[in-house]
Amino acid sequence: MTPDLTVRPAKTAAGTAALMTALLAACVAFQLNASMLSPALVTMARELHTDEAAAGLSQTVFFTACAMFSLFLPRFSDIAGRRRVLLWMLVTMAAGSVLAALAPDIAVLDIARVIQGVSGPVVQISLLTLRSEISDPKRFGTLMGVVTAVNGGIAGVDAIAGGWLADGFGFRSIFWVIAVAALVAVAAVALGCPESRPSAGTPMDWPGVLPLVVSVAALLMAVDQAQKLGAANWPLAAGLLVVAVVAFAVFWRVERGSRHPLVRISDLRQRSTWAPLLTTLLTLTGVFATVNGVLMSYVQNEQAGFGMDASVASLLFLTPFALVGWLVGPFTGRLAPVVGYRRMLRWGLLGSAVAMAVMALVGVRSLPVMVGCTVLLGVTYAGIANIVLNLLGVVLAPKDHPGFLPGLISAAFGLGAGLSFALLSAVQVTGSPQGSSSAGGYVSAMLLGAVVVAAAFAASFLIPRPREAEVAH
Repeated sequence: MTPDLTVRPAKTAAGTAALMTALLAACVAFQLNASMLSPALVTMARELHTDEAAAGLSQTVFFTACAMFSLFLPRFSDIAGRRRVLLWMLVTMAAGSVLAALAPDIAVLDIARVIQGVSGPVVQISLLTLRSEISDPKRFGTLMGVVTAVNGGIAGVDAIAGGWLADGFGFRSIFWVIAVAALVAVAAVALGCPESRPSAGTPMDWPGVLPLVVSVAALLMAVDQAQKLGAANWPLAAGLLVVAVVAFAVFWRVERGSRHPLVRISDLRQRSTWAPLLTTLLTLTGVFATVNGVLMSYVQNEQAGFGMDASVASLLFLTPFALVGWLVGPFTGRLAPVVGYRRMLRWGLLGSAVAMAVMALVGVRSLPVMVGCTVLLGVTYAGIANIVLNLLGVVLAPKDHPGFLPGLISAAFGLGAGLSFALLSAVQVTGSPQGSSSAGGYVSAMLLGAVVVAAAFAASFLIPRPREAEVAH
């Protein structure tokens, strides 16, 4: 393997501070894209003269684009340079934000959101950069925890700020704020982020990129159709599944014959690859819609739930959930190399499954219990499990091919989130149809989520130990 001569370790406190400032600025700019628009969809639909479904589709377009670019840009950054790729991603994000702010209709806005989706692997490339710069496991774990915690939301303030900007200045103001944040991040990365190219001189496997992107995109679109339940176009969903399978078969064949594959088949067969991917997929499938869908629907349901307003429900549940995850994340990163990455992950998954079960069995009848369980879930999932899953993608990746696993983990997050809504929403609607006073569907959906997270807990025992990233006892 060719040594990476471009790495300049950030050994001084000033160097580390500059590096962390740059990476955090980049991650914050990306996170604003992901979270500030959610409370502004109604305003967006009104100002663009369209319906809420079309406005909501712009979010789906953005997250799908993020997943697509996350599949190959981390690997490309190994070759072309992480600082260089990160800078171009942020510049592209700023350009997309300006286009979105000036969009005359929803079609142009969707194009702008695809352009912003280039920033999808910002967090993964930031973690890979840290891996190149920081050698001490405990220090590295702490800093990775700080960076990854931002990916779960900026203490819940980002969503609140998005709603305030949309109400006071229109949805376009949000995109102007994102554009400014992206440009600030460009300056910070240019000044504080050293270059690293561990695979310099290796050709990029572009022939392998296309079938992999098509496969994952088709799979995500099929899952999106399934989320619509009764309104879904099932023949289209089935056709997309066929396209996903065929494209993956093509990808497999291309990779087997490539001298410099995007994803080596031998790596896909390793437990260090498929076990964290399986655990990530199951974790997101169990948790994501439980918090963002089933829980929020229940507490706002006037017949079966607590009949809250959307703003009150967000402030009481989503903000504490994000806040505690943001606070706990750095401690998780610090402890994981000492206690063990796998052990921390299992604590988080087990705690999440228990919290969700209590939500289903007791919380539906007690508002204080429901709030308490949501906060606990913020600790166990947002603050522990979510953080460790991201970190495992970095510490388990092969040294000579470090970018591929973080990209696949990112795609697994997106696929799991989509599957979560498709599966748990179907259970919720079947058991508690609109207008029903029964909480049975909500309880069943939460319990099913807990069972799926328990399956993720079982799958986590298949993940090998990242010995080199842990402190020797």
